[in-house]
Amino acid sequence: MVLTLGLILQPLTLVGQFFLTVYNLPPEMCMQPEFTFLTLVIAGPKSLGRNIDVFLRPLIEDLKMLWSTGVETYDSYRKQNFIMRAMLMWTITDFSGYGMVSGWSTHGQLSCPYYMERTQSFYLQHGHKPSFFDCHRQFLSQSHPFRFDHTNFLKGRVEFGNPPPRLDGVSMRHRVENLPDVLFGKPFENQTIEGFGSTHNWVKKCIFWELHY
Repeated sequence: MVLTLGLILQPLTLVGQFFLTVYNLPPEMCMQPEFTFLTLVIAGPKSLGRNIDVFLRPLIEDLKMLWSTGVETYDSYRKQNFIMRAMLMWTITDFSGYGMVSGWSTHGQLSCPYYMERTQSFYLQHGHKPSFFDCHRQFLSQSHPFRFDHTNFLKGRVEFGNPPPRLDGVSMRHRVENLPDVLFGKPFENQTIEGFGSTHNWVKKCIFWELHY
């Protein structure tokens, strides 16, 4: 038997909490408290940033073991033991937590984790904050009237371009494998990967890429 697991992350609360839930159960049961398992507690209140991987290391090692060899488990219905395996299907988190876990920073002009350096975002002239205003028109059909509206969006601008293609899993894995190793801990918290903020927003190689699936 293979359990399909989801990892729920709440890393930005006063006490970071990580839960596992079993998706083999029916939808009305899998998110109930009695079927949700507290996996990790991290004392706050400061954000861990990329150092979250240090705390996730024991969980990753357990997930590797559960996939490769499994554990002997007792089936109370059949009254017999069996080898249970498990795999992590996905993680559930907010946008800031996604940045901490994925390794792609969700701050700044390149914060979009889907279109990455191909985004059309820009910095506000006076507020100096990143803005994604008017990035949506490229996703409309070529005949949509909003594409030719040069007064209600960015002044004097019409949109003829197509949206950038999303990377598939193979392309994304190739990018991640080429990332350099980074050191964790307070002495290295200011260490960045060359090109950060201008050509990419990577801060680390996500620890979940170590899983075999």
